Order: sequence, then structure tokens, then C-alpha cells
Amino acid sequence: MVQRIDPVILTEELIKCPSVTPVEGGALVLLEHLLRDAGFECHRVDRGETANLYARWGAKNANRSFGFNGHTDVVPVGDRDAWSVDPFGATIKDGFLYGRGATDMKSGVAAFAAAAIDFVQDTPPNGAVILAITGDEEGPATDGTVALLDWMKDQGERMTDCLVGEPTCPEELGDMMKIGRRGSMTAFFVARGKQGHAAYPHRALNPVPVMARLMDRLASHVLDEGTEHFDASTLAITTIDTGNAATNVIPAECRATVNIRFNDAHSSASITEWLREEAEHISEESGAQVELSVKVSGESFLTPPGEFSALVAQAVEDETGRRPELSTSGGTSDARFVKDHCPVVEFGLVGKTMHAVDERVEVAQIRKLKTIYTRILQDYFA
Repeated sequence: MVQRIDPVILTEELIKCPSVTPVEGGALVLLEHLLRDAGFECHRVDRGETANLYARWGAKNANRSFGFNGHTDVVPVGDRDAWSVDPFGATIKDGFLYGRGATDMKSGVAAFAAAAIDFVQDTPPNGAVILAITGDEEGPATDGTVALLDWMKDQGERMTDCLVGEPTCPEELGDMMKIGRRGSMTAFFVARGKQGHAAYPHRALNPVPVMARLMDRLASHVLDEGTEHFDASTLAITTIDTGNAATNVIPAECRATVNIRFNDAHSSASITEWLREEAEHISEESGAQVELSVKVSGESFLTPPGEFSALVAQAVEDETGRRPELSTSGGTSDARFVKDHCPVVEFGLVGKTMHAVDERVEVAQIRKLKTIYTRILQDYFA
């Protein structure tokens, strides 16, 4: 028997590990020792510069395997002088635990690790409990959860259902869980014209107004009005730039970038085709050459409301008194990869201060989150 795990102390220990992507910082080493001592079979699934940890309690071929997914990497602290505390000091004051990763998402990892360890000791389930923890969620996300899922496929490991412990609640613990996410993609445009003197614009082909017209068309276009489970898709222009420091020179080139968050009415392929058609249209209209390249971060996905989401929602309500809204709002998460492996939902803390200066989490909420995760495990294996 191992000692019962205090998720607050564990969160403090994890915050003290400076695991800024892609640095492991000791966080996964700490978790591996803790889980191995509790009887979990542990494997480091490192790929490239990314450290990952897979831990399983129970049989590899169990009929039911509940999985938790999360990450221990964090974003940079930014301006240290702007912090009122040491970003990696795990300071507690006025009922809050401060530190980079306190909300996103070392507290979530600590809560589900503590819940899993205590659960398998108290009521060993007829099945397996799996923790898949990555060090590459805040970065490129190419060698993190994706690497874990690739390794699981090769090894014959399987989760039958998975909960991602990302912060999901906008205001109060228990008010929202995620059953899907919008897709995310970025489009890069280059308009090429002909450089010339600003006093003789007829001798040049200015790509700037060409790009401006294209951006206006894209931003003015209504992609959709939303779908049953998703808000309307959005397109945001994030930059238009020529790099031109001269005031009397028409540049030869102009670049622009747009970010698109899309729902299940679209795919990245269908949106790319629309963007390409718009680029070709403006090229024909203006005589400038407009090139397009696209980076897709993830497709939209939905875990339809059903038995699994209802079980999680009921456990949250039982512990908090709030029935969580089933939402697909927000940015992307590693659930976009897990959804190809098994049904996945997300539930975690209030995310108001994630990535911010003086990131912090209410201490009482960390302990409450552990009880929620414990209730979910109890109900799942009941």
C-alpha cells in the first residue's frame, strides 16, 4: 500500500519542475516514480525532443480501460518581473496556489493521478486505469499524445474511454465540459506584384491593395451560422505585412495570415478549396500572383452525447451540485488526437488565469477535482 496522495502537494511538486515545452523538467520523472510505486506499469514513450509517459494499472487486455490524458509541459513565463511570485515557486497565498502550469494543467494531472492511485488501492477495478501524459501539448504537438497513441497501437494497448483533464470551466467548477472541439487551421497568403516608384504607380503592380481586397472578401464571408453542437465558424486576419520601410517604394510582395476555427459543417479540405478559389479569383482580377499554403492543427470533432458523457456529467453534478453544459467551445486540445482512438470528453478546472502572469488555482478546487475524478472512476467501474 502506498500513502494516499494529496493532489495539492503533488501540484506544488509539479509546478516546481520548470517544464517549459519541450523541456521535461523532472515532472514526468516524478510522476513515473509515484505511479510505479503504486503498482502501475510505466513506460517512457519519448520521441524526438519530447518526453511522454504511459502508465497502466490492470491487465493489458482488460475489457474496460478508463484513460486519463493530460500534459505537464507549460508555456514560457514571459516577463518574470511582472509576476508577484516565483513562477516555479508554487506559492500559496489567500487560498490560491500560484505558478506556471497551476491551471494549465499540472493541477489537473495531479488530481487525476491522485484519484487513480487511491482508487486502485481502495477498490481495485475489474479493468484497467491508464494515464497517458505528454510533454508536448503547448508546443507543436507532433511527438506528444500522437506519439503515445502510435506506441499504444504498436503495443496493443487500448483505452475504451478517455477523459482529458484540461481546464474547461469558464466561471465555476462544474459549469462546463467539452464533448468536442472546433477544427483549427492557419492559411498563409503571398501576393506578388511588381516593385516601382510610388510617384509612378502605373509602372508597378502594387500587391498591397490586392491583398487588402482578398482579406476583406475572406473576412466578410459568412462560413456558416453554427450547427447543432457548434457555434458559427470564425475567420480572423492575424497579420498583413510587406516589410517595407521605404515610403516612396511600391513593394513587390505582400503577405497575410488568417486563422480559421471551423465546426463540423466543414473540413480543412473544403475550407482550403474555398481559400484557393478566392486566391485564384483575385489573381485573375488583379494580375498579381497570389500563393496559398495551409497548416492544419486539427479537424473538428464531436463525441455525441451518450452514456459516457452522461456518466461524467452526473459525477460532476453529484460532487459540485452543477450540471455541466456540454460544449464544443474554445481552442484545440489533445482530445483532437484521442478521438481517433476512443470516445473522449474533457473536464477540468476553471481556466481564467491559464497562460497569464500570476497563473493560479484555488486550492480547494484541486481537492474537489480529485473527488470528481474519483467519482467518475467509481461510477465507470461500478
